[in-house]
Amino acid sequence: MSIAGIICLVGALTIVPFIIYYVKEAKNHPKGLIAAALSNMGERFGYYIMNAVLLLFLVSKFGLPDGTAGIIYSVFYFGIYVLSLVGGIIADKTQNYNKTIQWGLIIMAIGYVAMAIPLFSKTADGAILDSGAGWATILTITCMALLFIAFGNGLFKGNLQAIVGKLYDEFEAEAAKKGEEALADAKKRRDSGFQIFYVFINIGGFFAPFIAPFLREWWLKAHHLVYNADMSGLCHQFLANGQETQKFTETMAAVLQPGYNFTDTAAFCSDYITVFNQGVHFSFIASVVAMLISLVIFMVNKYKFPQPAKKEQAQVIEYTFEEKQAMAKEIKQRLYALFAVLGIAIFFWFSFHQNGQSLSVFARDFVKTDAIAPEIWQALNPYFVIVLTPLMIIFNKKVTMSTPRKIALGMAIAGMAYLFLMIISIVNNYPSGTEFRALDLAQMAAAGLAKAAPWVLLVTYFFLTVAELFISPLGLSFVSKVAPRHMVGLCQGLWLGATAIGNLMIWLGPVMYNAWPIKYCWAVFAAVCFVSMAIMLGMVKWLERVTQ
Repeated sequence: MSIAGIICLVGALTIVPFIIYYVKEAKNHPKGLIAAALSNMGERFGYYIMNAVLLLFLVSKFGLPDGTAGIIYSVFYFGIYVLSLVGGIIADKTQNYNKTIQWGLIIMAIGYVAMAIPLFSKTADGAILDSGAGWATILTITCMALLFIAFGNGLFKGNLQAIVGKLYDEFEAEAAKKGEEALADAKKRRDSGFQIFYVFINIGGFFAPFIAPFLREWWLKAHHLVYNADMSGLCHQFLANGQETQKFTETMAAVLQPGYNFTDTAAFCSDYITVFNQGVHFSFIASVVAMLISLVIFMVNKYKFPQPAKKEQAQVIEYTFEEKQAMAKEIKQRLYALFAVLGIAIFFWFSFHQNGQSLSVFARDFVKTDAIAPEIWQALNPYFVIVLTPLMIIFNKKVTMSTPRKIALGMAIAGMAYLFLMIISIVNNYPSGTEFRALDLAQMAAAGLAKAAPWVLLVTYFFLTVAELFISPLGLSFVSKVAPRHMVGLCQGLWLGATAIGNLMIWLGPVMYNAWPIKYCWAVFAAVCFVSMAIMLGMVKWLERVTQ
């Protein structure tokens, strides 16, 4: 078994006790919580496959520069979250959350089916074309498939989270009938409940990053080739200019295996690009299966879920002018608080979602990936979510701290992740990504440069995941607290809309990474996180008053 396989097996075994713990913990929460989380696992599975492979896939298949691939990635992830705002509006208007969620899963599955079809632009004799109308058409088809996935996600994501919020509204209403002490206890469970929900949807996310590398390496081996993170890019360079650099020759010699029928360099480049990316295409089939499983789970349980803002046949209540003014003022205060936290969330996601951008290319270029493919490191984030959440639940029970203060703490921890990377880059005197990739082995040795050990990524993702646990599930909880009851779906969509804006900027990561010595890239993200923390702390007392 490969090292990656061993990591997957050990990781799977170690999360089992945690899953048992969460199931037991969920018994003190609304009954539909686990069913809702399991319904979301398929979407997270597809999300983490895409998060792990999309940028690297666009670079390896189409030969796109990191920056161009990063823009496509950013627009796709912007679409996922901004369309959640549209999905929330649709569900609120139609009052049919269940059907909106169902259609979301179906449309996502259609998009993944399109992504699973391995299309390539080739000449009549089978040689791959590195540019031209054929590639443009295939890239357009790919982008259309991504649009389907984003729109389906928009219909699905925020509305399921709104249902979870409604579960806790009803849970607290029932507790209120038993007295103030029971109500206070129920309100404390909301943050922990969203963390349990977050954990279960990350179970699929742990396994997803292993799928594409496993299939790709198996497919390469079947064609007497082996994986190398640099080879596809070098093949595209050769097809573009016909020049064999020292690095190309070294890398090609490393990937050729006995049994491969070598005819000429151009044919090899065509073969490697095709086989390398066919394995990635096959991984999207697993996403289709995951979507269908989630659809079945949701269909079985949908009648158990409450419907947010459901219109009831109730007596019309007349309010005085003063009462209407007071209610309008409260709604405004709630919305102001919501938008203040959304502003902070934008900069968190701008920094955090570098896991699929500059951190992915950092893993490809600067980290030793002989035994573990760059995509597999994406499994660290959901793994840490699963194993660290019990500590977060204990923290919520033992430490009296408002949700806004927790979010500020999360921003500080995210800043520490990038501060750590900045220090590593300074110590190793790393240049820009572009300069580093151009070096062959002799040039690296002469410059005293070496790739970083994998533990660097382990530490980075640990800090980022702890930050995420302080911000993402608690942000969802915060939204469910402050959202006016007739705008639950819309407000959950606004939270995801803030994530969308952050995602729209993440393409800047690879641009900075390739343009400057990478220490400056990490310094920018560290500064963004620490400044956001300071702003959040400045608003804490006001936010605490609004959410009382």
